[in-house]
Amino acid sequence: MPSMTAPAPWRRALVTGGAGFLGSHLCEQLLDSGVDVDCADNLLSGSPDNIAHLTGRPGFRFVECDLSSPDSVSVLPGPYDLVLHFACPASPADYLGHPLETLDVGSFGTRHALAIAHRDCGRFLLASTSEVYGDPLVHPQREDYWGNVNPVGPRSVYDESKRFAEALVTAHVRTFGSNAGIVRLFNSYGPRMRADDGRAVPTFISQALAGEPVTVSGDGSQTRTLCYVDDTIAGILAVAASRSVRPVNIGGTDETSVLDIARQVVDLTGSRSELAFVERPADDPERRRPDITVARELLRWEPHVPWTEGIKRTIAYFADHPRAA
Repeated sequence: MPSMTAPAPWRRALVTGGAGFLGSHLCEQLLDSGVDVDCADNLLSGSPDNIAHLTGRPGFRFVECDLSSPDSVSVLPGPYDLVLHFACPASPADYLGHPLETLDVGSFGTRHALAIAHRDCGRFLLASTSEVYGDPLVHPQREDYWGNVNPVGPRSVYDESKRFAEALVTAHVRTFGSNAGIVRLFNSYGPRMRADDGRAVPTFISQALAGEPVTVSGDGSQTRTLCYVDDTIAGILAVAASRSVRPVNIGGTDETSVLDIARQVVDLTGSRSELAFVERPADDPERRRPDITVARELLRWEPHVPWTEGIKRTIAYFADHPRAA
């Protein structure tokens, strides 16, 4: 992963959920930029394998703890000048399997992470999600769109935990004047995703590499945009380095159908897998694409890694890590 073009403005960072997919890449990028990193994770959905290559590096420390517990504030004494709150089961398999834990980390976990940043007068950034827009009635989605969310559907534990977390961050800013921001992440993909996490790209790749049927939800006409992990991490850190308190969308802008994604994965893996159509999950959004005008104009950020290049790198990772596939 390329390093930041300018010296990082932080000395020591806390990354909650740091053993997860995006969290581990954040830890690595920050270390490469000369920032000391405490990686906090309870390993509910993260994996020690994601940070094994960082163990022993100067400035890196792993702390196994649950941000939902009040003890986490004292277990993470800092001081930190950057707190990146990424602790949350983020894939369907994880948040559907751990609904109460998902709600806890969005509420109690966010409150405790905010308390740590406030204690140390550090910059706080919440990892929110495009799921706050639900099944959107506005396309593409701008940050000032309030969304169309089912608060009692099976996905609501994740959607509402993030919506509550955004409200909590906003209240903290209004009450204490905290230096806190929100990044709304759209679909990202790349190395260190789990094959069994329920998301389309790792599912399709693992099935294709194994020669199994590639399972497409519904008729596959629903659309997504995909952003390679390097671009996502660059966007996150750009928001962190700003003083923006408003939510900022970070995601890809090339919209494609889930069916086309499956076909391209089969083609690029050289697989003989057939496509199999399965029941579409409840509350699965029909269209999803971010309006990234704010990121472009405020941060001069936009994705650069082409889909074909990013998916080839991701396929290579799964091919080299059979346990992931």
